Amino acid sequence: MNQSNQQSRRRIVAGAADMIRRRGLNATSVRELAKHAQAPLGSTYHYFPGGKRQLAAEAVRFAGDDAARTLRAELQSGPADGLRAFLDLWRNLLTATDHRAGCPVLAVAVEETDEDAAEPLAAAAEVFAHWESLLAESLRAHGASGQQAEQIATLVVASVEGAVVLCRAQRSTRPLDRVAAQLDTVVTTATSA
Repeated sequence: MNQSNQQSRRRIVAGAADMIRRRGLNATSVRELAKHAQAPLGSTYHYFPGGKRQLAAEAVRFAGDDAARTLRAELQSGPADGLRAFLDLWRNLLTATDHRAGCPVLAVAVEETDEDAAEPLAAAAEVFAHWESLLAESLRAHGASGQQAEQIATLVVASVEGAVVLCRAQRSTRPLDRVAAQLDTVVTTATSA
């Protein structure tokens, strides 16, 4: 695939991730995804012969990889820095979209599953597991026990995802700020013991 085609394909995936984070998977058609990405409908089906389910799965992985890059970069300084970066990622998204966009990974995970949603749902599970793995690894490297690190990593991902939903509903970052304060205490306590 030449560079122009790769850029077009990437633009479609990024556009799909953005649209799913705003409207969810079920409320989004391939036609709307193509329009949102400013791509011809034919190109969308050319790059994604599996249709909506393939495009949605790739959009979820794209968004997951983006967050993982942020986590990986900041976790090098420690889990508290990684946590702050993860929280800032969602805070910035919420404020930049006037609380109208959330996490496309969560959007796919909470929608009713059917045969067409199996591939995107599996991608969502992979992304959540990857984020948890990155956080747990950093927590272990900075003094948390194995089981404690895994539990805290799950707590972080679940709390942040839930806080993003509350922020969207309340049109405020207050829930995320409250969760951030408590998670910071949990991470600091676990790594200073």
